Amino acid sequence: MAVKIAASADIDADVQIGEGSQIWHLAQVRGGAVLGERCVVGRGAYIGSGVRAGSDCKIQNYALVYEPATLGDGVFIGPAVVLTNDQYPRAINPDGSIKSADDWHAVGVEIGTGASIGARAVCVAPVRIGAWATVAAGAVVTKDVPDFAIVAGVPARQRGWVGKAGRPLVDDGNGRWSCPVTATVYEAVDATLREVV
Repeated sequence: MAVKIAASADIDADVQIGEGSQIWHLAQVRGGAVLGERCVVGRGAYIGSGVRAGSDCKIQNYALVYEPATLGDGVFIGPAVVLTNDQYPRAINPDGSIKSADDWHAVGVEIGTGASIGARAVCVAPVRIGAWATVAAGAVVTKDVPDFAIVAGVPARQRGWVGKAGRPLVDDGNGRWSCPVTATVYEAVDATLREVV
């Protein structure tokens, strides 16, 4: 499958793009970024230098993914999501001089396989979003999110659990949860959730 890149997209020469990926109008992908196979980068999205995205990721319109973010396979980044990279942002140093790249250390957001970040959510680095987790639209994530957790609000707090199908899980009691779509059963162990195999 061929890579499709809109004529108005701005792609640096040393970007690696997997087969079948699509990059739409006005998107910018900076040097050293790696996109896996079958990724979709929406209109006006920004992918920073050295960002790594697995295969089958969807990065929707006007999302800002700053380096050194890493996205597992199948990650969904909703419209206008921001993944930050500066823990203590300032434009100038205490002496009034303009900050340069040498005056700060970039920290990243790590997103696990299958996780979804809702529209206009902000993930404040450094933070890890667990595999298959869901961040609600408009949430501000300031702490790590466990695998399969649903978080919402400002600041984001856990509101429940979600399965691989993206639907909230049903509490079956005794620390067991089930997916209303797939009937998959999960169990809670020490504030984490795992699939019962």
